[in-house]
Amino acid sequence: MTDFTMTTDTDGIATITWDVPEKSMNVMSLVGFAELDGLIDAALADAGVKGIILTSGKKDFAGGMDLNVIARMREEGGAEGIFDGVMRMHQILRKIERAGMDPKTLKGGKPIVAALPGTALGIGLELPLSCHRIIAADNARAKIGLPEIMVGIFPGAGGTTRLVRKLGAMMAAPFLLEGKLSDPKGAKAGGIIDEVVPAGELLARAKEWVLNAKDADLVKPWDAKGYKMPGGAPYHPAGFMTFVGASAMVHGKTMGVYPAAKALLSAVYEGALVPFDTALKIEARWFTSVLMNPSSTAMIRSLFINKEALEKGANRPEAPDQTVRKVGIIGAGMMGAGIAYVSANAGIEVVLIDAAQDAADRGKAYSESILDKGISRRKVTPEKKAEVLGRITATTDYTALAGCDLIVEAVFEDMKVKADVTAKVEAVVGPDCIFATNTSTLPISDLAKASARPDQFIGIHFFSPVDKMLLVEIIRGKETGDRAVAKALDYVRQIRKTPIVVNDARFFYANRCIIPYINEGIRMVAEGVAPALVENAAKLVGMPLGPLQLVDETSIDLGVKIAKATKLAMGDTYPDGAVDTVLFAMADQGRLGKKANAGFYSYDEAGKRQGLWEGLEAQYPAADVQPDLSSVQQRLLMAQVLEAVRALEEGVLTDIREGDVGAVLGWGFAPWSGGPFGWLDIIGAARAVEICDALAASHGARFAAPALLRDMAAKGQQFYTRFAQQPKAA
Repeated sequence: MTDFTMTTDTDGIATITWDVPEKSMNVMSLVGFAELDGLIDAALADAGVKGIILTSGKKDFAGGMDLNVIARMREEGGAEGIFDGVMRMHQILRKIERAGMDPKTLKGGKPIVAALPGTALGIGLELPLSCHRIIAADNARAKIGLPEIMVGIFPGAGGTTRLVRKLGAMMAAPFLLEGKLSDPKGAKAGGIIDEVVPAGELLARAKEWVLNAKDADLVKPWDAKGYKMPGGAPYHPAGFMTFVGASAMVHGKTMGVYPAAKALLSAVYEGALVPFDTALKIEARWFTSVLMNPSSTAMIRSLFINKEALEKGANRPEAPDQTVRKVGIIGAGMMGAGIAYVSANAGIEVVLIDAAQDAADRGKAYSESILDKGISRRKVTPEKKAEVLGRITATTDYTALAGCDLIVEAVFEDMKVKADVTAKVEAVVGPDCIFATNTSTLPISDLAKASARPDQFIGIHFFSPVDKMLLVEIIRGKETGDRAVAKALDYVRQIRKTPIVVNDARFFYANRCIIPYINEGIRMVAEGVAPALVENAAKLVGMPLGPLQLVDETSIDLGVKIAKATKLAMGDTYPDGAVDTVLFAMADQGRLGKKANAGFYSYDEAGKRQGLWEGLEAQYPAADVQPDLSSVQQRLLMAQVLEAVRALEEGVLTDIREGDVGAVLGWGFAPWSGGPFGWLDIIGAARAVEICDALAASHGARFAAPALLRDMAAKGQQFYTRFAQQPKAA
């Protein structure tokens, strides 16, 4: 069984088909590259072959490079192994690009066309970019682009160099620096591909082009005499300004903590000053540099390898298939409406219940509004909209839940209300139905006391907005059984989210870590640390939002509610009185956050954030001596990281992969680090303990290093070696 096969027809057209066995999507491996190289050699050497079509035997072209291969290249060969491996890829793609043409006259080559039936990402686009023409099927669901920057690397198989020389640095920037993906028509409009044709005509049109191609059609612009880079090279006045602007843009977006973006820009700038083949070597060197950076290792591990393993059921208990066919959602507010949409969009029949019919109807209308936006952006057809809405029944009648195999309760965060709903639901559903409560704070084990079947009771914590947030936190109560966990995991897979499974404890995992981050920022304001320093320190270390902006987004009155409930539960051991002084005062003044257009930030009438509220520093004057940036960052990071370690220590978290993936996807913990455990491995346990000891001496016991971290420091261990786990698919 091979990844690539070749057939030649009577007209002399060789069709090389990419079809990786036992995979739904093609991914490139080193073995695959070698097979492709051999077939290209054979086709170019065969006098009977007039041209080559490169296509896929699957509905899509390719999903990219197998990043596990890249990880092994780094582990086995180090920097030299990576560079040599990448240069071999360049040689193969350059061979396709030159296609046997005479190096002096640029004549005599064989036309090679890429025919893309669907999605083409990463190497799945870099390979076509080396071909002489790219033709794509008119497939609105297909995604075409170079998303490598999203997992901490950049296109290193010639995609960076070719796209910049094809489009110019300015036009290529969104595709390279933002990982922008386009449908085929958008990719053609952006200049990435050459043609879009009806799906049924793809191969016929590819063959037609090959048979009619002239020598001049095969020569890439950068190989032609007199080539000038679109928009100007760096030494050109227009090009100089482009690169100055690009440098500022990259630093503004990455805050200097994402090495891939800076390396990409360096590869583009330096490559634009030299001939094409030298530019490929420069690209390979910068790509190697990025892959040797621990940030790249951590991002690939968390955002690709670990994320994929969790989505495939790495921690799924042994249980029969638990595919959800009919889900009942109780509560049609913002969360319930979002859950209804993602469920119906995944093909699941939905019963959406609320106490009043108009509320249930509004919940269903939320799905309609999302679908209408999709139609306006040509991502959804009217037929698809009707199909999705047809799966949602909005009602007040609990008897409509008959036949549901999963219930997701998303009502008000009140134990009594949730207990009442549990009883009503269990009176009508079958004995095998799993009951899930969507809660961010209430203990699952306590909520399960209202159930007659606590082994079938579980927590599913969605993040808002449900349709956009990728993470779902599954909480196992003390009596929750394996089938309930399997059901929750299978459901999350159906709705195309990433699950983590944690054990029941106060605030579970995500909120347990994010609340201390918010509290530490507020505590610093009360101490006299300038609010702007707090917010910018967070962003400069890679957090998407500063703690003050985050509490504005989630609402200050919610923070007050959580604080009161926590203090009631903890009594004299409650540690956050200094935070409450600030938080409660803001609430008393009606500054409830973004929803009230007044919080730690000021807002205009349209709700647009204008800047930090001027009255904040008047109430909490900035101290004459401000802390240095690194100490503020250490407080903000350690507030989160130490809770992650404690969660692992206490058995709330059972897999560090879930801890890292959950942190990055759930609340945006410094993605460049790969997550809290990834960050600790980057700086080392010994250094982490040093930071903890200094912070604890200055700011209190909340920064005391957990015993686990001290033990690892003493033994010189890393989390990803001490807690290594082999991925297991369900």
